[in-house]
Amino acid sequence: MNSPDTSNHLPETVFAGGSEMAALMRSRDWSQSPLGPVDTWPQSLKTGIRIILGSRYPMFIWWGASLIHFYNDAYISVLGKRHPQALGKSAREIWSELWHSVGPLADDVLNHGTPSWNEEFLEIMERNGYREETYFTFSYSPIGTDDGRIGGIFCACTEDTRRVIDERRLRTLRELRAETAHTKTVTEACQMAAAVFGNNPKDIPFALIYLLDRDRQHARLASTTQLAMGTPASPLQIILGDSASEGWLLDRVVTSKESCIIEDLIERWGFLPGGAWDESPHRAIALPLFRPGQEILGVLIAGISPYRTLDDDYQGFFDLIAAQVTLAIANALTYEEERQQTDTLAALNQAKTTFFNNISHEFRTPLTLMLGPVADALADLDLPLPLYQQQRLELVQRNGWRLLKLANALLDFSRLESDRVQAVYEPTDLATFTTELASIFRSAIERADLRLTVNCPPLPEPVYVDREMWEKIVLNLLSNAFKFTFEGEITVTLRWLATPNPTIELAIQDTGIGIAKAELPHLFERFHRVKGAKGRSFEGSGIGLSLVQELAKLHGGTVRVTSTEGEGSCFIVSMPAGCAHLPPEQIGTTCPLTSTVLGAAPYIEEALQWLGETLPVSIPSSSSSYRILLVDDNADMRDYLQRLLSQRWQVETAPDGAIALNCIQQALPDLVLTDVMMPGIDGFQLLNILRADPLTQGIPVILLSARAGEEATIEGLVAGANDYLIKPFSARELIARVETQLQMSRLRQERSANRFKDEFLLTLTHELQAPLANILAWVRLLQTQTFDASKTARALATIERNAAIEANLVKDLLDVSSILSGQYKLQPQPVDLVQLTQEVINPWRHPARNKRIQLVETLGTANQPIRVLGDRDRLMQAIAHLLSNAIKFTPKGGRVEIELEVCASEVELRVRDTGIGIHPEFLPYVFERFTQAEVPSRHSPGGVGIGLAIAHLLVELHHGTIEVASEGEGLGSIFTVRLPFNEAI
Repeated sequence: MNSPDTSNHLPETVFAGGSEMAALMRSRDWSQSPLGPVDTWPQSLKTGIRIILGSRYPMFIWWGASLIHFYNDAYISVLGKRHPQALGKSAREIWSELWHSVGPLADDVLNHGTPSWNEEFLEIMERNGYREETYFTFSYSPIGTDDGRIGGIFCACTEDTRRVIDERRLRTLRELRAETAHTKTVTEACQMAAAVFGNNPKDIPFALIYLLDRDRQHARLASTTQLAMGTPASPLQIILGDSASEGWLLDRVVTSKESCIIEDLIERWGFLPGGAWDESPHRAIALPLFRPGQEILGVLIAGISPYRTLDDDYQGFFDLIAAQVTLAIANALTYEEERQQTDTLAALNQAKTTFFNNISHEFRTPLTLMLGPVADALADLDLPLPLYQQQRLELVQRNGWRLLKLANALLDFSRLESDRVQAVYEPTDLATFTTELASIFRSAIERADLRLTVNCPPLPEPVYVDREMWEKIVLNLLSNAFKFTFEGEITVTLRWLATPNPTIELAIQDTGIGIAKAELPHLFERFHRVKGAKGRSFEGSGIGLSLVQELAKLHGGTVRVTSTEGEGSCFIVSMPAGCAHLPPEQIGTTCPLTSTVLGAAPYIEEALQWLGETLPVSIPSSSSSYRILLVDDNADMRDYLQRLLSQRWQVETAPDGAIALNCIQQALPDLVLTDVMMPGIDGFQLLNILRADPLTQGIPVILLSARAGEEATIEGLVAGANDYLIKPFSARELIARVETQLQMSRLRQERSANRFKDEFLLTLTHELQAPLANILAWVRLLQTQTFDASKTARALATIERNAAIEANLVKDLLDVSSILSGQYKLQPQPVDLVQLTQEVINPWRHPARNKRIQLVETLGTANQPIRVLGDRDRLMQAIAHLLSNAIKFTPKGGRVEIELEVCASEVELRVRDTGIGIHPEFLPYVFERFTQAEVPSRHSPGGVGIGLAIAHLLVELHHGTIEVASEGEGLGSIFTVRLPFNEAI
């Protein structure tokens, strides 16, 4: 019996499956190939084909001496354009350009049965129309025939191209970031970047970095990679716009701030370095070195590998290295600028130290010549001075001592800066010495109603100190404590700490204003002053605490502070006992430098000045009706200016802005003369407050300041001052400027009063005539004619209605006068605005119905009161004026809405109408007295224009605000009142 013929079904069995390659193999007539019919193939070949077709891993078989090629679907992407022709062809023909490297491996397997393994094997392969850098990991294994010979090669492979390239580029980016992170100059940053590029010649065959000069017209070559500097392709400098610039497209990149691809490199520059490749790049990319929002720094030009396409990943790699180079250059520029600034500051600091040293010495000579004769004149009993002359000399003496104290502080500062301080350390009974120094301040402290506690018990042994320096430490700390303490006490404590090492500790504690936590780290910085701190004076150089710290360091000690804002501060000076820590040559020697010690007198004089306790000033009275408010925190300056101005005008003084505002609330002055720098409310803040209040915005204000220069003057005038006077100034100049401002103010008031009077009388006459004419007409008729009861009642009602109009007008005029003169006082009480608003609305329902106006009210949540603290009658009056205004200017058939709601910490009342609206140019003047917008005669309701002004004044008296909005004429208006809301009422 013959066996069944299976030859027709064998291809389906060998090439089984639904894959693309299985179908392609089944469709091939293998009998025409060197292998012959499938049924003649060795079983090992058929088995191998079944294996690769059933796998999703890239696999192929090379069979026979001709190495006939079989492969699966997963291997198609490796072949690229060689698929599908590669099926059944010789591997030598398919991979002819690679056979020099893979051929020997295949021969070893076929001839000797030696398997091989290759990992990340580099091949320049052409599979997609161009030569391409690729990496594969693969193994060659022999396949035996049925008779035991080697019939072919089995290969399982994977492509590593993407992973290898990604890791390589990531490594370059990491190295670039690490190597350029700490570069200090732009040149170093560019050279380091070029060195890193050189470590990746496969992705960056060559590179150039051009930096733009300040004129943005020249580009300088900063560094290169794989390319010498100064060649035709790498000129040292390129002028933007010339041919060299066009070669690398620098103009286009600088202008657009976008990267550009440069084609045809060989035609442009000839053969260029290929980096790791033996072929010149054909393309390059020029990338801008800039950060968004900033100027472009330069251009990075990088060659593109001849064996890679510029896909998104490659482009992204170039973008990242450009960004990193930009960051490195920018950081280096910042460092260079900071270093230059540091050098400049060091030079300025040295110049400042020299200047302070020189100027302090120069100050001391004229001050000595001033203070000596002044002291002699005051002490001369043979020629007693008149009282006013004595007061003048004492003023000069006090401020001369203060200036000498400042000059000595600057001299000490300059000596510390230049390390020229030569201390003399002597064994001292420090407890007694400190007690004496502290007690000098007792009189001034007790005059300020403070307590001084001194706790300095005897110490076990004398302490080595420079007595002059210790005096300055104690007096500066006591002066500082007194300046910022307004109640309580100041405590001075000196104690000996035996462990761990013998130490002396001085603590000066107060119950003053304390120091904000954020200010503590800066407290001992030179010239640092705590902003906004409330002290007895705004004056001071900011040197005192810094000087204390430096003097403590010269004793081998430290100074520290603990403070709680609002509760007080404690300054603690600690220094070692004994003298082992001190320079031996400065113990008990004579100081070679001029002494700057002045004793406690200047400190005490300054403290008394803060209290305002100078001798009483004899000031002659003036008969002038003009009243000037003088504001200055310096007592001597107040006394001097008051004496000067009181000869011509009435003068009231205030030591700070807060007290000045209180004086202004009591009675408006004709002019305010204020210093700029004061504790609490300073001159500019006082000016802003005055200009923001309608009652005070017209008061002339002259600013006094020690800040000289055009900018300071402009700043004062822009802020709203009428004049700006720089210290020092002459008496004649001050009097002339005050006189000028008073005259100008009087002229403005007269012009305004005349215009206002004319306009007001005209309007008032018109408004009074109409109802008065009706009243007189009906009275005459009633006197001359007899009417029935109905007509008589109608006549009397008309008379009453017009009389009420006249009465309301007079009442409004009296209200305005009373409020403006400050005579009216509110009677505040808890008021339910919901109920109050309803009471206001009810009388207006009938007039609204007569004009067919829809009156809509939305008053908070149902049955929920909204309470504020206010004068009930005056709040009703303000709301009534707003409602009257809305109904008056809303045509027939319109709508008026009244809304009331609580918004956060305020109550909002809105009156919205669909009336004639307000022209934008008139909006700023809506609430001015006796002012009305021009409206067509058919809409004109009459009136003298004080209703809204009264509403505005009444709301302000309740510490609220009122504002108006309108999109324009014919589009209606909305008035919004905001009053303080307290849920606890």
